[in-house]
Amino acid sequence: QVQLVESGGDSVQAGGSLRLSCAASGGGYSSYCMYWFRQAPGEQREGVAAISRTGSSKYYADPVKGRFTISRDHAKNTLSLQMNSLKPEDTAMYYCAAGQAPCGDNWYRKVPLFWGQGTQVTVSS
Repeated sequence: QVQLVESGGDSVQAGGSLRLSCAASGGGYSSYCMYWFRQAPGEQREGVAAISRTGSSKYYADPVKGRFTISRDHAKNTLSLQMNSLKPEDTAMYYCAAGQAPCGDNWYRKVPLFWGQGTQVTVSS
């Protein structure tokens, strides 16, 4: 079982950048497809990005393509999400998650096995 702890959430103005991090512990990190999900108040949770076990394949939701970059570091057991050109509609609680590999093209429909507690991102106009 893997434990996940997110950090890096903050309040920023539109057009700004943030980098979210997720620290994994408990073993098995390198065997999982890793995800970032988000949930805005009153909205359903949605997949933001996913990355394969090796990091060679990355997947993004259409609203964040070209602005967000997902990455993972196996030596440090961390997952990151670099968010640029932030928009007010990016405001949400962001969650790190781990799931069975492979991620696959339908990654956004999968339900990960393990979740972090979330970190809040607020973008003001």
